[in-house]
Amino acid sequence: MSMTLTAADGHTFEAFTAGPEDAEHGIVVLQEIFGVNSHIRDVCEFYAAKGYRVIAPALFDRVEPGIELGYTGEDISRGKDLKAKVSYEDALKDIEAAAGAMSVQKKLGVVGFCWGGTLTWLAACRSSLFSAASCWYGAGIAELRNEKPHCPVQMHFGEKDKSIPASDVEAIRQAQPQADVCVYDADHGFGCDQRGSYDPFASELARTRTVEFFKANL
Repeated sequence: MSMTLTAADGHTFEAFTAGPEDAEHGIVVLQEIFGVNSHIRDVCEFYAAKGYRVIAPALFDRVEPGIELGYTGEDISRGKDLKAKVSYEDALKDIEAAAGAMSVQKKLGVVGFCWGGTLTWLAACRSSLFSAASCWYGAGIAELRNEKPHCPVQMHFGEKDKSIPASDVEAIRQAQPQADVCVYDADHGFGCDQRGSYDPFASELARTRTVEFFKANL
């Protein structure tokens, strides 16, 4: 389902929703640079099936509404261009609006992938609305590693990911010793079954760890 949300600055945007509206807990799902596409909707349905209320805000609506990209080279270039036009501050306004739409839920988690993985880290640090954050291969986390999270954080990285070298992962570990940092024998985007880098074993393990992490903290 789709719903229209309004951010604190008056910006209106769409969001994909799934799961029971009266669920005890909720999860905000944050997109890659490819928009709220079929992969992100699949992720939402997965957590909805676990009993959560789920909302995925369309973060590119600030630039162009209705963006849904695939995973070709052309899609990657387009996604990077769109991402460059959305500031962290504006994205966080939309993320908080999505969280605010789940006022019935007692606790909220946030999970994101790629660009959304970095935004998940920022949401954990710059918002007090979340009780748990699971960041999947967020390349921008290393640069932001000295921020202070307000909730437990879990991170998932692929050791073959050229965009996030082992030195970055180690720097994150050093800066955030309390974070649960998991590394897999996999490449960037290993959790998306529509990408050539998809790794079923790593994806299932990371997903299982995320489910258990939310179960423990929400």
